[in-house]
Amino acid sequence: MQATVDLVFSNFPDLNEEQRKQFEQLKEQYEYWNARINVISRKDFDQFYLRHVLHSLGIAKVMNFLPEASVLDIGTGGGFPGIPLAILFPETHFHLVDSIGKKIKVVREVADAIGLQNVESTHQRGEQTQGKYDFIVSRAVTAMPDFLQWTKGKFLHESRHELPNGILYLKGGDLTEEMKPVKKACRYYELSDFFQEDFFETKKVVHVKN
Repeated sequence: MQATVDLVFSNFPDLNEEQRKQFEQLKEQYEYWNARINVISRKDFDQFYLRHVLHSLGIAKVMNFLPEASVLDIGTGGGFPGIPLAILFPETHFHLVDSIGKKIKVVREVADAIGLQNVESTHQRGEQTQGKYDFIVSRAVTAMPDFLQWTKGKFLHESRHELPNGILYLKGGDLTEEMKPVKKACRYYELSDFFQEDFFETKKVVHVKN
């Protein structure tokens, strides 16, 4: 059964008219660009709003980004989780980076087409990114110990949010072995606590304190 934008609307009922329009436009934009530059698996495109948009917004169930906050999305691919989060938090600045230039082209084109004013995108590796951020987000681009190396020295010292500055990472499955080497304070949020769809049964947001 095809997932529609109503899945987003039902889980985030307080969206304003512009945000609803931007979410509605997303699938058409990604269909257009995915036919030219493959950034999303074509076999699950019917589940675009479930597996890509709503999954990205899982981070918003554990973190309400403040106005003027800065968020870095490393390995964003075609713009996930960064673009859905940027729609939801229009006063927060999002910097999306990826090492593959054609994927960043898609990010730029989609962001421009739907009128996002709070997204910056850069073609580079995450570890080469300069600047400091409140949070760094990503969707399972690598094992957490490696990701910690990529993000070292990239956080602002002062925390202004409910959670301390750090990483908000979308992961799935059993993370016991992967997280063993991680010595920093971690907290796991089960997305099945927020979303009822079977897809989220093993999905998590992992917060790693800076």
